[in-house]
Amino acid sequence: MPDKHEQAEQMRDDVPSTIARSDDKAVRAYRKAWESAEDTYDSRGERARRTAFSALKHTHEKVADHWEPKEGTGPSDPQAEKGAAEVRRGDTSETASGVDTNASKEHLVDVAERLGIKDPQNLQKPDLVAAIEKANAGATRKARER
Repeated sequence: MPDKHEQAEQMRDDVPSTIARSDDKAVRAYRKAWESAEDTYDSRGERARRTAFSALKHTHEKVADHWEPKEGTGPSDPQAEKGAAEVRRGDTSETASGVDTNASKEHLVDVAERLGIKDPQNLQKPDLVAAIEKANAGATRKARER
């Protein structure tokens, strides 16, 4: 029987690296949604991965190279607010790559400051979201190089 540490390591197998670097709750949420989507869609393909990320974005937001719990639950961007029927019809919009666009500007400024973005309080909310997306992508890229 594997010990707790081994179980935690096994749980992180087969998840994207940004999720593997996150807390156990994020890993469990992603894996549960992914496994359910695999059963539903009968594959380990792109659709199951997108479904799992969509579920994760209801409880977590991407900060730098990992996912952190959000202050509240709910969709993180206009794409995540849509139902599956809308998405299947092709009624899609851009995602915010894990940035919680529904969070308050104050929260986004706090995240931006943690990411080292200069003068985030002077940015309009859409520009702030874009700056956080860019900083997150850079942090993820650096983490994958290690």
